Formats: sequence, structure tokens, C-alpha cells
Amino acid sequence: MRPINLIPPEDRRGDSAPLRTGPLPYIVLGALVAVLIGVGGIVLLGNQISESKDELARVEAEDSAAAARAQQLSAYTRFRDMSEQRVQTVQSLADSRFDWERVMRELSLVLPSSVWLTDLTASASADANVSGGGGGGSLRSQVPGPALEIGGCATGQDAVAGFVTALKDIDGVTRVGVESSELGEEEEPGEAGSVETGSNSGSTGDECRTRDFIAKFSLVVAFDAAPVPSAEGEGETATVASPAEKSESTSSESSESAESSAGE
Repeated sequence: MRPINLIPPEDRRGDSAPLRTGPLPYIVLGALVAVLIGVGGIVLLGNQISESKDELARVEAEDSAAAARAQQLSAYTRFRDMSEQRVQTVQSLADSRFDWERVMRELSLVLPSSVWLTDLTASASADANVSGGGGGGSLRSQVPGPALEIGGCATGQDAVAGFVTALKDIDGVTRVGVESSELGEEEEPGEAGSVETGSNSGSTGDECRTRDFIAKFSLVVAFDAAPVPSAEGEGETATVASPAEKSESTSSESSESAESSAGE
């Protein structure tokens, strides 16, 4: 026979007892789960905030250390900047100077025996105000940088051409311009325009064409590769007096010496 349980359902125990169902247990369980999730989120957020604060503190400490290090090294930075400025200043001054001594030395080496000079002017720029220049004329104004203005005579036009070629051998010369080159005119002795070569000649000394084959020239030697000097150095010039001026100066000094001796 099959057994039959005669105990009322509400009094039964064990697996056979009926479950007491209702919404309250589920509501309580959901609330507990929500509270647990909220607590976990709060804990995680708090940990993230703590880590961020620690990271910020570490970065601020590194920034303070870097600032202190930079402050310690600022003296070296200022010294480096000052050193670079001085180097640039020295380079600028060196570039604004021109080695006229070297140019004159090389000019003396390339000057042929068939050419003699009456005027020689060296100027650092076309704006330099030079009295008694070498007669470069309009050609000198076309050279913004250093240039030589040369005036003199040569034994013929071939000698002038050879001198122009020789000038190009000077270090730094970029071009040589011929302002003029003219032969002398043959004149009869005693004519008004004749040139006397004696020591008592009344000529001014700038006319060197004593023969009809002698050519009087005027040249401009340009150094275009050289830097144009600044406004402070534009007035730098070097002028070589003509032989006539040197002779007049020597004669004047001799006369003054002689007068002094006579007075004593």
C-alpha cells in the first residue's frame, strides 16, 4: 500500500513542508545587494581618489625638485647665453673689419714695373666720405662693400690690361672696373699744354703722361664677397697719398727745418 501523510501541510517539517512565499524576502534581498554594490563602488572610488592624490603629490614633488634644480643651474644658463652673445659680437666685429694690410701687401707683389701709381684710396663702403680719392667715379658707387680706387699710368694700353689681370690675383677680388684709360697726346716742346718733368715743374703732379705712349688709367677693384660694414664702420678708409703730395710734404718739412736752423 502507498503511505499517506495525514499531518496538515502547515505542520509538516522537512522537504515535504510547503514554502512560505511573498514579496518581502525578495525586496530585502535586493536592498542588500544594492547596498553591497554601493559600498563596493564607494570603496573603489575612494581608492581611485587616493591614488590620484598620491600621484598629484608625487608630480608636485617632482616639479618642485625640477624647479629647484633649474634654479641651481640658472647661473650656468646665463653664463652660456652671455658666452654666445660675446662670440656673436666678436664674430660681428671681425666680419665688419677688412684686412687692408694684406691687400696692400698683395698689391705690391702684383704691381708690374711698367705701371706706377699716382693715387690709391681704400674705402670700406661706397658711402665713405673720402677726400682726394683715386677717381673711381661712378664705378665706386656701384660697389657697396670694400673697394680700391687706383689711379696711375702705364707704358701703354697693354700694360694697363696686364695690370687689370694681375689685380684679379689678389685674394678676395671679385671684379676690376676700368673707369678710364687714355693715351697721352704728343705735343711739340714749348707748347702750352706740354708736361715738364723737371724738379721745378709747375705741374700739379697728377699728370703722369710724359710721353705719347703712356696711358693714364683709373680703376676700381671690388671685394664684393666681403661683408658690408655697419654704420659705425662706414667711415673706415685708408688713403695713400700721391707721390706729388709726398714730395710737397717733404719739401715743406725741409723748408721749415732750414728756416729754423737759420733763425738759430
